[in-house]
Amino acid sequence: MSAPAGTTAVRTQSPSPSKFERAIVVGASSGMGAEIAKQVAAEGAVVALVGRRKPELEAVASAIRAAGGKAIVAAHDVTAYEDVPRVFEALSREMGGLDLLVYSSGAQYNPEESVYDFAQDREMIEVNVIGAIAWTQMAAAAFEAQRGGTIVGISSIAGERGRRTMPGYTTSKAAMSTWMEALRNRISRYGVNVVTIKPGFVDTAKTAHLAKKPMVISPATAATLILKAAHKGGSPSVFVPGQWGLVALIIRHIPSFLFRKLNL
Repeated sequence: MSAPAGTTAVRTQSPSPSKFERAIVVGASSGMGAEIAKQVAAEGAVVALVGRRKPELEAVASAIRAAGGKAIVAAHDVTAYEDVPRVFEALSREMGGLDLLVYSSGAQYNPEESVYDFAQDREMIEVNVIGAIAWTQMAAAAFEAQRGGTIVGISSIAGERGRRTMPGYTTSKAAMSTWMEALRNRISRYGVNVVTIKPGFVDTAKTAHLAKKPMVISPATAATLILKAAHKGGSPSVFVPGQWGLVALIIRHIPSFLFRKLNL
């Protein structure tokens, strides 16, 4: 059936598996972001590394170039929202386009008992939510216009419930997951692949203080699983590794009055 007069027909099928050629990784100075950047570059993509810490970004870029890849560096604080359009457009122009955006920047703070720190909670919301919105909106508009592209947002299994030991962090990740779902529902019809990643424990500086890290994986392994989901297409929301999906299912169904008693 043809589209009614005055309207534009939109593509509704899921994107086919993709080979990324030009990528921006926001939060590429360490951890999963750095590993994602290295692996995308190893696949042949030109990668723009974005983050606050320029020396660390340069170190990642040097490793990529030493392995024969192509990388450019852009120092940027994700809470400088007004600067996002300029950085996004400059990097896209320098690379000759864009087909992958990964938002991996994140802030995490676990308060001590009876400590209430608004500044720390605000930082997590600004980095984990508003920064993600600022960057993924830019990519969404560009990818809708070109009728293709992939957006990956790194959320967390922690966002599945409000946890007493990390209230601000779980709130921020729940908000990010909801934002990514809304973005998926808005633009996947235009052939844009919107991927939400919900990792469990990954062995990074953010988890170094934890005494127990069940099913922990390395940043490199996490990056491999993340890119596998991104390449597959179909706008998935996936747990990394997949076993955390069952854990999440159980956690979501614990009644609130029981969950409240758990030291989580």
